[in-house]
Amino acid sequence: MLGGMDLSAAELRVLGSLVEKQLTTPQQYPLTLNALTLACNQSSNRDPVVDYDERTVEAAVTSVKTRGLARFVHPSHGRSALRYGHALEEALGLDTRPVALLAVLMLRGPQTLGELRARSERMVRFSDLHEIQAELDALAARSDPLAVRLPRAPGQKEERYAQLLGGAVLGGAIGAASASGAGVPEQESEAALVTKEPPAGLPEQVAAFRDEVAELRAELRALRRDLDDLRAQLGA
Repeated sequence: MLGGMDLSAAELRVLGSLVEKQLTTPQQYPLTLNALTLACNQSSNRDPVVDYDERTVEAAVTSVKTRGLARFVHPSHGRSALRYGHALEEALGLDTRPVALLAVLMLRGPQTLGELRARSERMVRFSDLHEIQAELDALAARSDPLAVRLPRAPGQKEERYAQLLGGAVLGGAIGAASASGAGVPEQESEAALVTKEPPAGLPEQVAAFRDEVAELRAELRALRRDLDDLRAQLGA
């Protein structure tokens, strides 16, 4: 049983990056420590953007290896550096499609079905949103659930899904360690911004204003992510 893994933010970022690079740039996989660090810190397709040093990344990938989620590939065939790969398919008993979805959730936080389809298409292909929902429902129905459907919050038009490799989702937000690995909250997720309940007795008009601000923040974050994706596609 792999339930209750409660992986740190750095461990989630390492695993998500390894899956992404395996499926999008297989000729460069497995990754050197330098390449894995760059993958973790890239500004596109990441939320939040972090600035891990190699020591943090090495500690994270070593930690997940001890839990059977990653592997070390020792130098051979003319290669001189130790390389790193993930072992999620074997460890979790999954095929490539659900692993790719988990990678997007590890790299981007809670996502709608449409966002998952768009952001996983470089790794795997889904014919429609029903296929994605079926994969997520299967992950959520496991004896050790790996995904959860979040309730639609004020200001949100669609439900979002989150991964559970990082522990239970509380109040619509995933606990995240800081970029330094200190274990303090890195930043509030988009879901957290729109799910906080106003304190008892808060005037109704102020509560409405708070919801509106939260919605605008969520929309701004989405626009920034889409702009990062566009820049990456254009090679900016």
